[in-house]
Amino acid sequence: MRTTTSTTARRVVPRGFGRLLGTETRLFARDRGSVFFTLAFPALVMVGVGLVIPGMNTSITEPGPLQGYSTIVVMLPAILATAMATPALTAVPVFIANYREQGVLTRLSTTPMPSAGVLVVHLIIGVAAFIVAAVLALALAAVVFGIPMPRSPGVTVLAVVLGAVAIFAVGLVLAARVSKGSTAQGLGMLLYFPMLFFAGLWTPRPIMPDGLAAVAAWTPLGAASQAIEEGWFSTQMPWQQLAVMVAYAVVGTVLAARLFRWR
Repeated sequence: MRTTTSTTARRVVPRGFGRLLGTETRLFARDRGSVFFTLAFPALVMVGVGLVIPGMNTSITEPGPLQGYSTIVVMLPAILATAMATPALTAVPVFIANYREQGVLTRLSTTPMPSAGVLVVHLIIGVAAFIVAAVLALALAAVVFGIPMPRSPGVTVLAVVLGAVAIFAVGLVLAARVSKGSTAQGLGMLLYFPMLFFAGLWTPRPIMPDGLAAVAAWTPLGAASQAIEEGWFSTQMPWQQLAVMVAYAVVGTVLAARLFRWR
């Protein structure tokens, strides 16, 4: 029984996966610039939006579920969505494309590690780093702006994690094929700004037209922003948005593994 269990585990987790995860994590930690940017970016965006843009500390007076909240609190879902999209679409694809360009992936192709293992390693590192960064940003925002706790903490956490996995999976699809870092950066930016629009960074969901909000709910970042909003300001379960994020996470990861090329 023990032999069967260990054999099954090896089939699920490729041989050398833990070593690759540890190596890539150490490489990430040694790059102080990347670590600082990854961990500090959400906090910088949060504080920058709150302190630089006029009216962010003004409370909303219109009747509704957001009445009494300050504008910066209402912008939280879009800011968190921006923070998860930035490394997912502008950093991870470039990193993997640089590996391909430098021949690192060619050397990895001679090992038992499958392409899915390489992608999942970067997915884990990226999502974990973002979650740490999001916690730091929210803690700082609570001190600076007095941001209240979400009404449904479990839903909020689930939305943040699923949103991060979904958008990183989209970034991995891009990383699976692009041969140069500069090309990956350009293509990532082409996806980045429309994603921010659907997330409500420029037109927050409370003032977004209903038709546009309905379309945004089918995008990974729009679904993430809307699900975080529901968790923060209500007790309702955003089933559609959660299902959309799960679909992007699963389909994106599988598609990236299928499209992946070593050279």
